[in-house]
Amino acid sequence: MTDRNGIRRWARQQRSALSPTEQDQAAKAAAQQALGLTELAGATTLALYLANDGELDPQPLLDALAGAGKTVLLPVLHPFVPGHLLFMRYQRGEAMTLNRFGIPEPQLDVRKVVPVSDIDVVFTPLVAFDDAGHRLGMGGGFYDRSLASYQGLVVGLAHDCQQHPALPVASWDKPLSLIVTPKGIKRFRS
Repeated sequence: MTDRNGIRRWARQQRSALSPTEQDQAAKAAAQQALGLTELAGATTLALYLANDGELDPQPLLDALAGAGKTVLLPVLHPFVPGHLLFMRYQRGEAMTLNRFGIPEPQLDVRKVVPVSDIDVVFTPLVAFDDAGHRLGMGGGFYDRSLASYQGLVVGLAHDCQQHPALPVASWDKPLSLIVTPKGIKRFRS
């Protein structure tokens, strides 16, 4: 299978086949894997996401990082630049709103927006990944556009079942250096 949309369907079926218990166990296992990354030692500002549509849930990682005093950010759809994301400081318990895709995000507050250049690590969701560290997203290009000039570390979070041997690569696709799954950390050359 080499068609991007076909691979997306396949990967979404893989992760949607996981039971709620398997999803919960995977989220906790991946958080433990991520917390062991040496690259996080000096990181103070980290962007995560809220899970949607069977994505690996980063909530246990988010809670651990926030509990350790790190600045945790969540993405918000940019209100004026279509197809881009802003990253906002997150505080536990704050109310979320659903964006136009039905994904929860913090209520936009420009005082809490952090420039992408000030983020140490971005944990990104993905639909599929391959043996070379390529990431296949939902197809909207939000992360690709928003992180196009980002020089920091981008780490993919995924279920092991989302790995595909080889993804079709577009000119805008940048391979990830790291992908964290419940079973381990996959490192790639960047």
